[in-house]
Order: sequence, then structure tokens, then C-alpha cells
Amino acid sequence: MKTFNKLIIALVLALSSLTMNAQQLPMYTHYMYNTLVVNPGYAGSRDALTVTGLYRNQWAGFEGAPKTETLTLHSPVGDNMGLGLSVNNDKIGPVNNTSVFVDFAYKLKLTELAKLAFGLSGGVNMFQANLSSLKIDQQNDAAFQNDVNNHVTPNFGFGAYYSRERFYAGVSIPNLIESNLSGVNVGNGTNLTGVEQRHYFFIAGSMIPLANNFDFKPTTLIKVTQAAPVEADFTASFIINKRLLLGAMFRTGDAFGALVGLDITEQLHIGYSYDFSFGLKTGTYNNGSHEIILRYDFLVRDNKQIHSPRYF
Repeated sequence: MKTFNKLIIALVLALSSLTMNAQQLPMYTHYMYNTLVVNPGYAGSRDALTVTGLYRNQWAGFEGAPKTETLTLHSPVGDNMGLGLSVNNDKIGPVNNTSVFVDFAYKLKLTELAKLAFGLSGGVNMFQANLSSLKIDQQNDAAFQNDVNNHVTPNFGFGAYYSRERFYAGVSIPNLIESNLSGVNVGNGTNLTGVEQRHYFFIAGSMIPLANNFDFKPTTLIKVTQAAPVEADFTASFIINKRLLLGAMFRTGDAFGALVGLDITEQLHIGYSYDFSFGLKTGTYNNGSHEIILRYDFLVRDNKQIHSPRYF
């Protein structure tokens, strides 16, 4: 029975990017530090040239499990604009999806402390699936006979991002176009078509002072897509001496875990998280999910000092 379960899970992993109605975009425990991938309105919001790298090893020890690498950089341009670049590679079993997007944000100053930014992103997704490499019981199954090689589709995204010094909230749609990724005729007049699903994101977070050099940082990310359960991440972190972060996370129907982060300098942050799946049978066969993030803020134009602290 265990062997059968592993086979079923492996097939689900392999076909997850080809399903008609499912959440397809990568998940991140450090979504609060990887905001540009979620919402293009975030571009330039840190008043510095910010470079962020993230690596996620999901369901460690399980063959074919998801692995995600992300690199983003963004900077303010002038007084009211921001530009960014997001590169993401997501691999699940024989399926690999790489995206490259340019992000643009225009910021409106609502009050002395509050800003509202509207963001646009544009780029390409490069999809490939080496389905013929899978070991299957039915050797002539038409759904697994043809590979998908570097199928390129353009896409666009939109986001709105509101921020104050100690609070932010945003809504976004990273992929507006629902492009066909692949199609195959499996006989009897049945066609299987892989389609990019439109996702809707809501993010929010706050920094609440509790005592001298002791702050509480709650954040959330809510994901909605057609014919899939609404998924929400809730994270509660404590900031000690404005440098050390200790937190816990909960993802509805999926996982719980812990985060730790450290501001090594005012410009360099490093973070690590571990989460364990409780809502999937995969939790029986893996050693949890690991994620590490590095973020560095370069000085802004004209060698001005970056504003510190920057909470988000």
C-alpha cells in the first residue's frame, strides 16, 4: 500500500502544473520578504536597491518534490516610481517552470506617512515537462508520450500596495493571462489541456511595539484561484533588539512551522524556516520543508543613507 501511495503522489506532483483547476504558483514561507514576486506594487518601496535571493526545498527527502529558486531586485526611480526584476524557477518532478518579469510601480503620497502604489509586471513563463521519463504502468498511455519543451507564454500582472511605516496591505493578480501550456489527445474524443490559472493574492502585515526593543510582527498571505480551496498563511513573529526575528507560521490545510531571521547589519538580512505538512499524505514520506532567504539593501542614488529601520 505504501508503494502504491508513493506512486499516486509522484503522479500528482508530475501533473500538478497540467491540471485544469489547481493552485500552480510556488508557495513561500518567507512571503513577507519575497513581496515583489507576489505584488509588483512593492517595487521601490524600500527606498534602496534591494536584492533578495530565496531557495525552498519542499518535502525534503521525497523524490521529485518541489524545489524553488527566486531572485528579485528593485529600486526607486525618481520620487514616485519603482522598477524591479523577478526571476523564478520552480521544479516539480519532471515539470519545470521558469519565469522572468519586469516590474513597474507608481506611488501616490496620500499623507505624510502613507503611500499607495499601483504596479504592473510583464514577462514570460517558460514551461517544460519531461513526461516520457516517468515510469508508468500503462506504457502506451498517450498522456505521457510527448514531452513539452520550452513552451514560452507571455503574461502580465497587476497589484496595488498600501503602506505606512508600521503597516502594509496589498491585492494583486500576478498572471492575468490564462495561457495554454500543453494539450494532448488521449483518445475517445478526450483532450487533456494544461492551462495557467489566474491567482488572486491578498497580503497584509503590521509591526506592533510591545516593549522597549521588543516588537510583534503579524503577517498574512491569502491565495484564491478557481476551483481550489482558499489557502491562507498566518505568521506571528517577534523582533528582538530590532535584529533577531523568531516566529511561527500556519498554512491552512497544509503546514505549520517556525522561522528565524537575523539582521547581520542594517543592510543584510538572513532568514531560515522549517515547516511540516500535516494536511497531505506526503507528510508521512518526507522530512519537512526548508527555506532560506538572503536580502541586501544597497545605498540609494546620490549616496543617501537608507532609512532605518525598514520594517517591510
